[in-house]
Amino acid sequence: MVDPPVNGDQTIGGTQHLTERNHEAGSPQPGPRPSLTLDAAQSAVDDWIRSIGVRYFSELTNLAQLVEEVGELARLMSRKYGDQSFKAGESAERIPEELGDILFVLLCLANQMQINLNDALVEGLATKTQRDARRHFDNPKLQPRSNGTEP
Repeated sequence: MVDPPVNGDQTIGGTQHLTERNHEAGSPQPGPRPSLTLDAAQSAVDDWIRSIGVRYFSELTNLAQLVEEVGELARLMSRKYGDQSFKAGESAERIPEELGDILFVLLCLANQMQINLNDALVEGLATKTQRDARRHFDNPKLQPRSNGTEP
């Protein structure tokens, strides 16, 4: 369950926030914003699902939702960093929103499958560190060009 505010500071999942994000017309405003650990984020999403969302969608539906959200991010990134231009009403300013949507659905999936994302990330980083200790340093494609520029 989400902890109640303490001394006027907002808390979520037992984590006291130094900042809070206010939204007006869908755009973030300067000010305090929540800060969550992965464990607290999983707990906060679970609390939200159980109190507002009623129940989790099926794992397959959430996988489809995740793919849809990644597609929305890809569309915006292809316009900001790629060769396409933005359509009317589209903006690169929505990229953080799409990343948040992806994270939300990923947290839902992890909760449904009883996967602790903190543990999964720690284990994944350890595996990649051991496996790739020299791989990227030794990759000629990643070495600076003779003129000092990036490849």
